[in-house]
Amino acid sequence: MLPDKQKQAAAEAALRYIEDDAWLGIGTGSTVEYFIEALAEKRKNSIRGAVSSSERTTALLKKYHIGIEELNNIDTLPVYIDGADEVTEHGAMIKGGGGALTREKVIGQAARKFVCVVDQSKLVPVLGEFPLPVEVIPMARSFVARELTRLGGQPSWRAGFITDNGNAILDVRGLNLINPVETEGAINQIPGVVTAGIFAQRGADVILVGGGEDVKILTPGR
Repeated sequence: MLPDKQKQAAAEAALRYIEDDAWLGIGTGSTVEYFIEALAEKRKNSIRGAVSSSERTTALLKKYHIGIEELNNIDTLPVYIDGADEVTEHGAMIKGGGGALTREKVIGQAARKFVCVVDQSKLVPVLGEFPLPVEVIPMARSFVARELTRLGGQPSWRAGFITDNGNAILDVRGLNLINPVETEGAINQIPGVVTAGIFAQRGADVILVGGGEDVKILTPGR
């Protein structure tokens, strides 16, 4: 099965996790775009509306006439559906390749269930081959880069890119992510960091992996 078909299969499998007459959190990225297309075709009238993680996702939701609500106006968010740049079978993820990591982390934390949709190339035994995005406030970029170097990383500024929050991204290679929960906490404690793109303290509850003939379902047991 080709990678795009794998993404599409995982995205369509996520439709079964939607709760009727409830708000739905929706992430960002190519696999999520397949999900939004499937949602628009098959289930958009069954939900109350969507909470979007990025301007890119908001634009696509508007294209398909799917209602959008701010997270501040919602008390209960049953499900959040998003992709990942890397994910382990334990539900830890690297996210932020598209630059929406902070809003993704907020909505993922707010949701009762996090459903991760990926093609099989994104399922890894240990995080870290994909560069770790870290969102930082602009005036702290160089300071944070030095602190990340002290942690063993090799940060590079994603020049010319500004997040939807008006911040910068540092992409970090070379970090030891054997203990992603610990590393996530350490990076988030650096002054000037908005958030690290490690999603381990609150990882995925369900992982849908497209590949082969079927979609593989992993439940880390959080």
